[in-house]
Amino acid sequence: YAICIMGLQAGKAVSLSTILLFTTLAGCTGLASTTPIAEITADQESINVGETVNFDARDSTTPSPTIIDEYVWDFGDGEKKTTTTGIAFHTFSQSGNHNVEVEVINDKGESDKATVNIFVNSPPTIVIEKPGFVRTNETATIDASNSYDVEGGNVEFIWDLDLTFDRNGDGDPTNDADSTSSSVEVMYSDSGNQTGSLTVVDDNGATSTEIWSLMVIERLFNVVWEEQHVTYEWSGYTEQGESTIHEHIPAQIGTDEYGARIMQVNASLVLDRDLLPIQWPEDNFTLRLNVPETGWTTNSQTSHDNITLNATANIDRGDLNPWPESGYSVSADSSESLVQSLLNEGGARFGKGDWIWVITADECDPDFLIDDVDPDSGNDWTLTVDYILLIPRVSEVLV
Repeated sequence: YAICIMGLQAGKAVSLSTILLFTTLAGCTGLASTTPIAEITADQESINVGETVNFDARDSTTPSPTIIDEYVWDFGDGEKKTTTTGIAFHTFSQSGNHNVEVEVINDKGESDKATVNIFVNSPPTIVIEKPGFVRTNETATIDASNSYDVEGGNVEFIWDLDLTFDRNGDGDPTNDADSTSSSVEVMYSDSGNQTGSLTVVDDNGATSTEIWSLMVIERLFNVVWEEQHVTYEWSGYTEQGESTIHEHIPAQIGTDEYGARIMQVNASLVLDRDLLPIQWPEDNFTLRLNVPETGWTTNSQTSHDNITLNATANIDRGDLNPWPESGYSVSADSSESLVQSLLNEGGARFGKGDWIWVITADECDPDFLIDDVDPDSGNDWTLTVDYILLIPRVSEVLV
């Protein structure tokens, strides 16, 4: 007991009874100490903001017969918690280093503390530079190269350039990876507010996502309607009771099936004269027109009033569509879309689609036969069709 005596009565003589008394006091030899010993572990010590860490202090001990009553947790970010079991979890919303402390308290009121350090990685910061607006079919640059990692690490970029279109086909239009560069060039054919997203990932896997939008405005065009005259001509020979059919699309300009507005049509079917008109009456042909998409069907027959002239049949019609104004300005996404809208205006699409011309030989038989032979069982004819078309010519007005 030399150490204990020296601690209590240093340099003095003591009695045996005094020595025996001090051997029963706690803290002298440690045999009677009731102070607990705290231990703490974490399932992960480096996380990203928003992630959760599980803590375990169940290896903490206290000498028998004392028991641990409670655990007081301090998570180092201003939040605390008290539990009666040695486990706890906490979600960190603040970046930085956090000293998480647990204080173990037994039923004697004695305590001990242990700590563990948790590093919370902050998400990267996104910086996007883009123009205030862009015109349709015009290239715009969206630059995120000034985005950075707060801790100084490297960052990666994931761009979704259209949040309304599912490019990868997974059913979610908002998770496409259209580009992984620090800046992108975009071009939109439709006007309006176009939206996309950028996700930046740092070297610890922390992510930041920002939804961006780009205003796309229409272009300004000047419209001039150009008048064109188009003529089709077919010739042939048709036997009595038979028909010849010609089908075409008069409004087709180049490869565009409906590139013009039809304003007027004049058709003339002319028959060749019979060799002996005195002996035989003029042949009779029917000219029929059918425009299925418009629902217009009409016909005309050749006339025999004047045997000195070739027999003819005519189909004439004007003002098939309203005459538009010319030389005005209008906004549109593109010249192509503007032309299509002009040609598809309500009430101005008459004559669209196929025109079907049918030439039928109705009465080519002579009044009598020569040697029981029909000398002329059909006739030659020529069909001439003239159209007046209006073609929209558009040119962009630079403003």
